[in-house]
Amino acid sequence: MEIPIIISVSYFLGSIPFGYIIAKLKGIDITKLGSGNIGATNVGRFLGKKYFFIVLFLDALKGFLPVMIFKNLYGIDYGILAGLFAVIGHSFSIFMRFKGGKGVATGFGISLGLIPLETIIAFVIWFITLYIFKIMALASIIGAISVFILVLFFEKSIILKIVVGFLSALIVFLHRGNIERMIKGIEPKFYFFEKKGG
Repeated sequence: MEIPIIISVSYFLGSIPFGYIIAKLKGIDITKLGSGNIGATNVGRFLGKKYFFIVLFLDALKGFLPVMIFKNLYGIDYGILAGLFAVIGHSFSIFMRFKGGKGVATGFGISLGLIPLETIIAFVIWFITLYIFKIMALASIIGAISVFILVLFFEKSIILKIVVGFLSALIVFLHRGNIERMIKGIEPKFYFFEKKGG
């Protein structure tokens, strides 16, 4: 009985489109601006860094909470299952006609709840990549791959390796449009640390 509950609750929480809701409250349909994505990066481009951090936090929280709840209630494998369906909910939201974000912030929340050490290391890699190249998609892809590599080396759970590998691959796949733009040299930069041209 636990598994259907975990899947349903985690998917529902993951499906909550915080970026879309917050942008709507500001009078903006974020799906019609920029990349059309409801994640923190696209919201931040049009509403500012404050809202980037708000959406980032909320999207991470909806991954972190189900993992911690079900991990503590039923064990680590159930926490992994919760994390899997939280990301699926975020990326294929029932509230957004099965569209959604690219899973990075929610994936961060999930990995923080399951593998905090690897997450911190991957976060540093993500941060350095973003600082140098100022391309959020590139930093996100490298961060996702880094988590998977770290899990392969430092974790023993086969289930964890499979799920993290799947989620990392999903994040890369959902960035396929960004990858094409990076190859063409037209991917927008995200001036996280300073104003554009500063």
